[in-house]
Amino acid sequence: MIDPVVRVDGIRKMYGRLVAVDGVSFEVQRGEIFGLIGPNGAGKTTTLECVEGVRRPDGGSIAVLGLDPIRDRRALQRRIGVQLQSAQLQKRITVGEAIDLWRSLYDSPLDGAALLDQLGLAAKRDAWFMTLSGGQRQRLFVALALVNDPEVVFLDELTTGLDPQARRAIWALVRGIRDRGKTVVLTTHSMEEAERLCDRVAIIDHGRIVEIDSPEALVARHFPAGRIAISDTKWLPPTLEDVFLKVTGDAMRD
Repeated sequence: MIDPVVRVDGIRKMYGRLVAVDGVSFEVQRGEIFGLIGPNGAGKTTTLECVEGVRRPDGGSIAVLGLDPIRDRRALQRRIGVQLQSAQLQKRITVGEAIDLWRSLYDSPLDGAALLDQLGLAAKRDAWFMTLSGGQRQRLFVALALVNDPEVVFLDELTTGLDPQARRAIWALVRGIRDRGKTVVLTTHSMEEAERLCDRVAIIDHGRIVEIDSPEALVARHFPAGRIAISDTKWLPPTLEDVFLKVTGDAMRD
C-alpha cells in the first residue's frame, strides 16, 4: 500500500474556549487534488495552517511527506508550496522582483522567467504589485508557491473574490499543477470549485469532518438515480452543494 503524502490524525485546535478544529482526520494520496470544503468559519483554514506548520495543533498528529510540520519545519518548507488566504505583497514591488526574492530563498529554484511565462505573467514582469488585477495577483501567488518546485502545494481560498473568467483561469492553473505530478491540497467554500477540481473532498462543518469521498460518489450516494421530479421550473441535477446541505444537516440532527 502506498503511504499517503499527507496524514492527519485527530487534530484539535482551540482559541480560548472556541474549538476551531475538533478531531479532524484525513489522508491525501500522491498526485491527487484534495479539497476541504465548507462554509466560512468551518475550520478549513485552521486545519490547513496546522498541516502547513503555520499553527501548532493542540492535539493529534500530522505528517507531510513523512515529516512533522512543527518539528521538521525547515526541511518541510523546502518541499512544499503555500498560498495563504490573506497573502499580500508590498505595493511597489514588481512581479519580477517578487519572483527573484522568493527564488533567492531556495537552493534549486525554478527558472523565474519561465514560470511567469507559464502563468501568463511574462508581460507583467516590470509591473508593480498594486497595479495587478485580482486574477493576476492570484496567479503571482501561485507562482511564488511553485518557485521551489514543491512536491505538495497548499492553496487556501484561491479564487475568493475573483470574477468568473479569472476563476476559470485559476482552475486551469490548478489542474496544470496536478498534471505536472504535484499533489494539491486546497480549501474552498465554493461547491462548484470543488466539483470541477477535486479528486476527493472532505466536507467540514463546525470543525469536524462530516464525510470524505469523490464529488461524484457523494452526489450518487445522497441523491441516487431512479426518481425524476418535474415542475414548472427547469430541472437541475443534484450538486455537491445539495450534498453538503444534506450531510451537514443530518450530522447536526444526530
